[in-house]
This record gives sequence, C-alpha cells and structure tokens, in this order.
Amino acid sequence: MRRVMSLVVATAIALGVTTLTSAPANAFTPPNIPSLSTATSELNALTVDVERNSGTYDRNLFPHWITISGTCNTRETVLKRDGSSVVTGSDCYPTSGRWTSPYDGATWTLASDIDIDHMVPLAEAWRSGAYAWTTSRRQAFANDLTNAQLWAVTDNVNQAKGDADPALWKPPLTSFWCTYAKAWIDVKYEWSLTVNSAEKSALSSMLGRC
Repeated sequence: MRRVMSLVVATAIALGVTTLTSAPANAFTPPNIPSLSTATSELNALTVDVERNSGTYDRNLFPHWITISGTCNTRETVLKRDGSSVVTGSDCYPTSGRWTSPYDGATWTLASDIDIDHMVPLAEAWRSGAYAWTTSRRQAFANDLTNAQLWAVTDNVNQAKGDADPALWKPPLTSFWCTYAKAWIDVKYEWSLTVNSAEKSALSSMLGRC
C-alpha cells in the first residue's frame, strides 16, 4: 500500500499538481478581505432582491483582461500576485512558478492550469444590478484588483462554479468557506449589488464556520 501511495504522489508531482486536505497555508490571496464582524455588517446591509435580466447577459459587456502595467494584463498581474517564485517572459506571461488554489488546495506549476476567477461571477453581477451600469463601470468590476474579486484557482474548479452563487455552489475545500463568504459579501457590498434570499442564507451559514 505504501508503495502504491508513493507512486500516486510521484505521478501527481510529475503532472504538476499536489492536493491538500486543509486550507493551504502558503496561498497568496487578494487584498481587503474583511473581518468577520465587517462581513456580517455588510451582509446585513445588502439589499435582498430577486435577480433580473439574466436573458440579456453578454460576457463582452464586461471588457477584460485590460492592460494594467507595461505588457501585463489583469490575468497576468493576478498570476504574479498570487503565485510564488513566478518568472515571466517579456510578454509578462509566466514561464514558471507555483500556485496553490484556495478553492481546492491543489498546487500547480503551470500557469495554463490556473484560471482567474471572478469571486462574484460576471453573469451573477449582471443579474444583481450590473445590467444598469455603464460599460466603463463593468470593465472596472471585471478587472478589480482593489477588492477580493480576482482569485487564481484550479481551472476545472472554476469551470464547475460557473456563474453560481453560494446557494448553488461552494468551494470543495470546506475550510475555505469562511473566507469565501467574507470575500463574496464584501465584493457585493463595495459594488452595491443585491443578494437573493437563498444566497443571503447560504452566506450567513458559511460565516458560521469562521
């Protein structure tokens, strides 16, 4: 059995991924994740409303990724921010590095295995009030590096999330639920987006894990 487990670990390392069973201690995270007390106050301040205009959503209404500095766009900026020992080429794309996905605890050594997730998905934002925004405001939201909106995560985990809110999808790593809820709440609060009743209930429950 020990030999079999060694082979499994060796295979995972060869593929550039390892898996953790608890919250990754070495994961870099976005800025301005609120405290539990702040997140609780923000959740209580959010307007509860039904979602609207889902049929008119178009991802192109949220221009991204935009140039942030030099040749670096938003995705590349997050990859550099949230990785360790990241080396980039002249085009700013990482040629090497290490990324630990806080959603599932997996660690990757290829940037192509990492998606940059919008904590509050663009389609969810649209349904929660962004349909009434200007294009420039939607662009700012889609490229928000000031708040805890952009996360470097395992690509297939991000794809599993899709545009679901926490009532419909939560990260596989349950020890991350507290941070996930705090970040989700803060983004909605900072951008004056609404929550639906099931979403608010799920977020309140997730804060109970803090």
